Order: sequence, then structure tokens, then C-alpha cells
Amino acid sequence: MESFKTIHARAARRHGGEAALERLLAKPKSSAALKKIPDDRWLAAMTRAVFQAGFSWKVIEEKWPGFEEAFDHFEPHHVAFYSGDDMARLASDKRIVRNGAKIRATVENARLIVDLAREHGSAGAFFASFAPERYLELLEFLKKRGSRLSGRSAQYFLRSQGVDSFVLSESVLAALIAAKVIDKPPSSRKAMEAVQAAFARWRKESGRSFTEISRTLGFSIDV
Repeated sequence: MESFKTIHARAARRHGGEAALERLLAKPKSSAALKKIPDDRWLAAMTRAVFQAGFSWKVIEEKWPGFEEAFDHFEPHHVAFYSGDDMARLASDKRIVRNGAKIRATVENARLIVDLAREHGSAGAFFASFAPERYLELLEFLKKRGSRLSGRSAQYFLRSQGVDSFVLSESVLAALIAAKVIDKPPSSRKAMEAVQAAFARWRKESGRSFTEISRTLGFSIDV
């Protein structure tokens, strides 16, 4: 397996040197900062990730103010109790992307946020409790307890909120294959564990976050 030093050097060469690369590397938020994120913002981020999946991100971005209005600014206790009439209203609301399954997912995810707040004090406190070494556990939780929150949707959701995370984009997958961590996109728990083990090793080597390592991998290779 390649060292992170080698991967970082390659990424720097491709992007104008180490200083230029550093400006491209987002850093995760601290646990304290994650805890301060209000519950409605966690639901909003979940919803954005769900609606972006398989759809134009640009369209979602342009329509986002309408999403905020249509979903009552994602107040979890409100959205969690949407009735069939509310969902029918949303299914014909031109302010949003009118996808019935994703609208239902938003209501189900609001119920999850309400549960997390009741069990942990806030959704932020729950997400802040996961160290990077438990990232796969967190992804599995979202797949099991969330609605339409699996694979990259869950990864993009966590990254957007500042959780220390890796995102298995096409470029990151290509870099992992080039580094001989995996030989194809992971489709089993064993393969995902190999990916997490590689990130943990590179983290120990470099002192960097999963987020920085993930971004560096993506910048290190062409797809």
C-alpha cells in the first residue's frame, strides 16, 4: 500500500504545490462545533443529500430556498408529524423537486432526528460522539435507521455537516485502487473495513483527518 506521503506529493504536483493543495483541503469540525448544530440543520442536510442523489445538484441548490419554505424550515418535530395531506401537498409543490419517495424519506428522517434528540440530547451530540475509527458504524447506523441514507448519500451528508469522514467518490475509489487498498469499488463489509483500515493507517502516519486524507486521495489521480 502506498504511503500517504507519496499520495500527498502526487496530489501537490497536480495542483500547484503543497501550499495550493492545502487551500483545497477542507477540515472537519470539532466535536464541540458539531454539538452546536441545531437539529433542524441536521434534517436539512439529510434532505439535501437525499434529493441530490441521482439528480442535478445545481437544480437542488437553485430550489433550496423553496425547500426550506415548503418543509417548514425543517423543524423536526413539525415535519415528523406531517400527515398524508401534507405529503400530498408537497408532491404538487413546485418549489421543490416533487419526488414522493424522497418526500416520505424526509418525514421518516425527521422522526429519526426527534429520536436522536430524545436519546442523546440533540442530533449534534449523537454525531459528535463518533470518532473517525467508528465511521463504518455510523454509516451502517444511517443505512439502518435513516431513510434513503446509504452509500454516498450518507457520506455526502456527513461531510456537508463537518463530520470527519471519507467520501468514496469516483476519484477517491480510483486512488484507493491505485494504492492497492482494494481492487474494485467495495461491495462488502470486508472491503469497506479494508478502506477504513487504510484511512486509519494514513491518519496515524500523517496526523491528518479522514476528511483531509479523502480529499487528498481525490486530488492525487485522474478519473
